[in-house]
This record gives sequence, C-alpha cells and structure tokens, in this order.
Amino acid sequence: MQLTNFKRSCQLIICLLVLHFATQAQPLSKRGELTHQDTLRGSLNAERTWWDVLRYDISVTPDYDSKTIAGEVNLGFKVITEAGPMQIDLQAPMNLTGATLNGKAISFTREGNAWHLAITEKLPIGSQQIINLAFAGKPREAIRPPWDGGWIWTKDRAGNPWMSVACQGLGASVWYPCKDHQSDEPDNGASLRMIVPKDLVAVGNGRLISTKDAGHGKTEFLWEVKNPINNYDIIPYIGKYTSWNDSFQGEKGKLDLQFWVLTEDLAAAKKQFVQVKPMLQCFEHWFGPYPFYEDGYKLVQAPHLGMEHQSAVAYGNKFQNGYLGRDLSGTGWGLKWDFIIVHESGHEWFGNNVTTRDVADMWVHEGFTNYSETIFTECQDGHAAAMEYIAGVRNGIRNDIPIIGLYGVNKEGSGDMYPKAANMIHYVRQLLKDDEKFRQMLRGINKTYYHKVTSSAEIEAYISKTVGRDLTPLFDQYLRSIKIPEFQYSANNGTISYRWRNVVPGFNLPVKVKIDGNEVWLTPTEEWQTMQSPATEITVDKNFYVTTKKQD
Repeated sequence: MQLTNFKRSCQLIICLLVLHFATQAQPLSKRGELTHQDTLRGSLNAERTWWDVLRYDISVTPDYDSKTIAGEVNLGFKVITEAGPMQIDLQAPMNLTGATLNGKAISFTREGNAWHLAITEKLPIGSQQIINLAFAGKPREAIRPPWDGGWIWTKDRAGNPWMSVACQGLGASVWYPCKDHQSDEPDNGASLRMIVPKDLVAVGNGRLISTKDAGHGKTEFLWEVKNPINNYDIIPYIGKYTSWNDSFQGEKGKLDLQFWVLTEDLAAAKKQFVQVKPMLQCFEHWFGPYPFYEDGYKLVQAPHLGMEHQSAVAYGNKFQNGYLGRDLSGTGWGLKWDFIIVHESGHEWFGNNVTTRDVADMWVHEGFTNYSETIFTECQDGHAAAMEYIAGVRNGIRNDIPIIGLYGVNKEGSGDMYPKAANMIHYVRQLLKDDEKFRQMLRGINKTYYHKVTSSAEIEAYISKTVGRDLTPLFDQYLRSIKIPEFQYSANNGTISYRWRNVVPGFNLPVKVKIDGNEVWLTPTEEWQTMQSPATEITVDKNFYVTTKKQD
C-alpha cells in the first residue's frame, strides 16, 4: 500500500513538472547559436536610436480562407537626433509593400526580418513625423499558441471563423511593421482598425471608438488605447463575440470593465468571471491603482490559453479554476481561483505598467507576476495558505541556466524567471520583516516606474534601498547563477556551527531558523560561525528557498 501511494505521488509530481515546463516555456531562451538577425532585433543600433515611437495606428484586413492579411501602419515618431536610415521590423514571410513620408515614397531594402528605409530628407530635431507603412502577406501561423506564436486561424465549436494573434517573445513584427524592441513603447498610445466579415465581431485593446459598414459585406471596428503599450500587446480578436459591461470602484474611481466571449460560452463566462472584481481589489491594495483606467479593463476569450494583452487580457482557461483544472503549486490552493484571470491580469502591473527595456530582464515581468498568485491566495485564503503556495511552486524550478538572459540580442533567460524569481522576491519579503513595508515596496515600484521602461539593475537598486542593505549577493545568487544556497550546520557537545555553501562570492544574507522550538535569525557567511546551544537539530524556515545539510 505504501509503495502504491509512493508511485502515485511520484506520478503526480512528474505530471506537475511536465505541465509547469509547458506553461513557463520561453521561446527565446531555447534558441541555440545567435545570429546577426538576433542583433538586428535585439540591439538599439543607429537606425533605431535617432527616432522615438509616439504612436501606432494600425489597419488590418484578414482573409480567413487564404490565411493572409493586408493593411497599413501610420507610425508616429519624434526625431531625437539627426535623421538617417530607419530600421523597420517585419518578419518573413510578411512583406513591406510601401513606405511614404511627407507625401514622398521611401525606398527600402530587406535584410531578413529587418527593412532598411532610406530616409534622406532633413527632419528637424524635435519634430514629430508620421511614416505610412503598407504591408501584406501570409503571416507565420501559430502552431501551439501562445508558446509557438503567430497569427491564429481556427474555428469555434459552431464552425465560425475565430482569429487572433499571440506574439510575445516572437515579436509584434510577425504581423505588422514596427520598431520591434521592448524599450520603445508608443508614448501616445495606439489604435487598431480591423475590417472583417459582417457576421463577425472584432475586439481590440482599449475602447471601441467606432463601428461602421466597410462595404463588400464587411464591417470596420476601430479600437484605441490612450496609454503607452508594449507592441506585442496590440492584438486583434475576431470571432462570434458577445459582451457585457460592468464597473469596479477602485482607488482612482470608477474603472470600466468589459467582457467579450464567444456567444456559445456566455453562461459559463458570466459565472467564472465574477473572480475579476476580487482580483482587482486585491491587486490594487498590494500593487497600487490599476494602471490603465483611461482604457478600462477587458477580459477577452481567446483561441489559446492566455496572454497579458494590455486592457484586453486574453483568456482561454476553459472557465475553470487552476491551470486548465490543475494546481501548479501542488498544494491545492491553486484550485481556489482561475490561474489565467489572476496571472495574466497581474501583468497589467508587472509587464504592461512596469516594462523592462531588454527581454533579458524579463524576470521583472514574470517573477513579480508569479508572486501575484501568492498575493491573491493570501487575499482569498490567508497568510498561511499563501506561504504554502509559494513554497509549492518551487517544484517547477529547473536551475538549468541563469534567469537573466543575454543583452542586446533579444535573448531571454531561464523559465525559472517565474517560480524561482518569485521565491527570490519572497526572500526579500522575509528580510523586510514587515508585510506593510513589503506592500509599500510593491506599490512604490509601480508608482516610480508608472508607464515607464526600466531594467533589472534599477529594480535591484530600488529593492536594496527599500530593505536598507546591498542585496547584490541575493540577486547574483538567484538571477545570475543556478546555485541554490545550502545552509550547512553541525551540532556537537553544546556547540552549533553553521555556514553558507554553494553560493556566489560574498553571499552573507540572514536566514530564519528554528532551534529548540525558538525562531532565531542567523547571518551565515562562507566561513564557519559558532554559537553555544544544546540543540542537535536546526530547521530552516520554509519561506526561504535554500537547502539544508547537517554535517557529521
């Protein structure tokens, strides 16, 4: 009987690990040898730095039968320094079919996924310009969205066309021309105009501005975002949608809520989406006001699992709690709420509001958002449940490669940026020894970097300042190495000795332990330290992601 239970436990752990790896897969961390294309996409070269994106106005007409799209982008930009050649990104097999600036056609050449536009006109420094970019082609089709992204061509259960895009990591340039670098968001927002068959509905980010007859059996939907937005968040949703409205009384007043789902799933959605208001209340308390009141909050059913599309969060969790009905923490607490509603909405604060300049620092997006799951568990079921949950997600940590990737080449680090980075943040919470200070730190990050781009270095400095000590050893340990700190101790003849092992140089962070039933803070170093105690065992508090080894 015991052996059978053991086998079942092992099978459960294996299933959870496999599921977790699938969930957290980072498409950019799996690439092998880096190429010139990676540098063109990931670096801020001279063809990108002389201009700053102000706005994207995108128009697109999809053809479901041929799986092709055509459209144009009016790209507003500000001239920062002397103008010259301009790099625009648009991935094969899509084609840039025209470029016009100030009424004049611009010639261009292609270099893989980068297009070099010959800007010869003298553009005044500080001036605002608009370049029109026409595009057409058969975009890369998503095979396993959202992990293997691209344009999605599928059908609902009734056989109606259902279209969307999932392109985080892969890049927005998989379907429309843009400056495809995470550091440059459109300061003045974006609009998305979709021309679709008249029996379908098109949903976009932000607010619906207009709907009109486009002729030839088509309808034009225009949506607009007022706030800066990651270019991979600008997403069309096209299908047999229906919707309902609601509102949430938040810290900045009335927040408009909209929910868009397939008509066939309306009843299930209305039952499941009641979780949105408690989630918003919890996250506003811990993280600060919802960052996009001007654009509203929207949850949109998508033909894939989910994604953090700003003000139009993609939802595909089949209207059930957990992650497709499973608990990634293995504790049971993750079955109390809908993983996609909670996790993807958490990105509105970390990822969409606070954005890193380089994808190498994506732990700032994913680590804090993974920790938002712990926060919501605490809001719903209390502190003890949350502590169990954050310890449980450690089962998915691989320690394969460092969390921080390579800079300047569009290269993410390990998928450990989710559970391991979250546990590092939990370590910071323990060091603060005051949950109100921790809450103010989270709110402070969202306030300080409100609608801004930042970096791991800046966030690390902010956290160190909040805690009141240099936490470089903590960040180097958990973000830049694959070592797990090992707390070693020995207990002999009334003397306890202890030290850190398997750590980066200078790792000297305190840890809370239990000795003879009493909680004690110790500050180990790499050298043995001693204390007098008759105890023979030391237990490290489970809130610290470290290992323990007793020496003979």
